[in-house]
Amino acid sequence: MASRTPSPTADPAARTSASARPAGERPRRRLSVDERREQLIAVALELFSRRPPEEVSIDDIAAAAGASRPLVYHYFPGKQALYEESLRRAGRELSARFEEPMAGPLSERLYRVMGRYLDFVQSHGPGFAALLRGGSVAASAGTSAVIDEVRRAAQEQILAHLAIPAPSVGLRLTVRAWIANAEITSLEWLTERSVPLEELQLHLVQEFVAALTLTAAREPALAAELASFLTDERPDGPTGRLVRDLAALFAVPGIVGAVTALAAPDPAAGAAEAAGAAGSAGTAAE
Repeated sequence: MASRTPSPTADPAARTSASARPAGERPRRRLSVDERREQLIAVALELFSRRPPEEVSIDDIAAAAGASRPLVYHYFPGKQALYEESLRRAGRELSARFEEPMAGPLSERLYRVMGRYLDFVQSHGPGFAALLRGGSVAASAGTSAVIDEVRRAAQEQILAHLAIPAPSVGLRLTVRAWIANAEITSLEWLTERSVPLEELQLHLVQEFVAALTLTAAREPALAAELASFLTDERPDGPTGRLVRDLAALFAVPGIVGAVTALAAPDPAAGAAEAAGAAGSAGTAAE
């Protein structure tokens, strides 16, 4: 007597759709195990991109995938596992958006990178905003590891564009701080939309150039590299526009005088240095 127990490898969704299919309708191709798993991840990522993860249920994912709730659990032990897997998929996509041919002015390369980054942020806003702000109940060691990996990949891509053989600790901190600033700024932009996307894109690149310049002021070796970066820049690029903005700022009455006064040597510090030198000379003479 033939067993009535269905094969454990059969797809429940396929059996359901087969029984509900009208007579004469062409049967759907049954998805393989890998194809069904990939479909569930893609559907979950789409839902998590449009809503915070705590607002998405297994039933939502099953309905969007045209599958049953038990089928989803057959592939994933729960929503958290599915969320982490979809996040890994998104993390790989986001990391890839930092890849850029290393040709042309540095600020123009970063401008294109930030355009792709902001496009991703805009497309995957609610779910990633909840996670990155630390306000998601779906946050875990697994999700945090994925986000940290994306940040490290972004940092290494930026350092590669700088093409400095041995980046200093200060330079690495500058790049990491700028990535964090870009992340926070873009998430705030998602909430307020106070400036056009292209304006935010330009501002983020110019903030990197400003941070790089400040770091170079403290590191002579980096200052020499900065000269070559600036030589490659064009007047109509992000750096050229930043320089023009700064030039206009220095045209404001009173600013040049104030900056000149701040740049002058401190008389008290000079006197203390001279006194110290005199004391050392006296000791040596004795």
